[in-house]
Amino acid sequence: MNRKFLTVVMGVSLLSGCASVPMASQEKSDAAKEFNAPSNEMAGIYIYRKNSPVGAALKKDVWIDGECVGQTAKGVFFYEEVTGDEKHVVSTESEFSPNTLAIKPDIGDLYFIEQYIKMGVFVGGANVRRTDAEIGREEVAKLGMAEQGTCRSDMTAEARAE
Repeated sequence: MNRKFLTVVMGVSLLSGCASVPMASQEKSDAAKEFNAPSNEMAGIYIYRKNSPVGAALKKDVWIDGECVGQTAKGVFFYEEVTGDEKHVVSTESEFSPNTLAIKPDIGDLYFIEQYIKMGVFVGGANVRRTDAEIGREEVAKLGMAEQGTCRSDMTAEARAE
């Protein structure tokens, strides 16, 4: 009985609370939402997390090529430029290890990566997936830009090697 009650309480608390992260200025957010072409020889990557109640109490780290982009909360996005025509790995923390997505973005193009929360046995995990550019633009337009910052945890050497 107590075990079931504890499970229900943990589940409700994960779904009902709201995590927050430092936000970029409105001007910076609006400029990123213009979806301008990236700098010379670069590709642009938008990483976003929908404004969904699932996992709203969770903050999750995001990395590109093992370098911290920042922490997400519901309803935020990041924009990063990376070298075009080279392999890059977008990663997010999950329950037991980072989940990754390898991409080779074309020079001059914009890519949209959704970080989504999946509820697990003990805590919510996260994963990343590439989305269609039109859908990505629509989603990012509804969100606020998070301030890039420090991740809570470092990626493991194994995850950086992928």
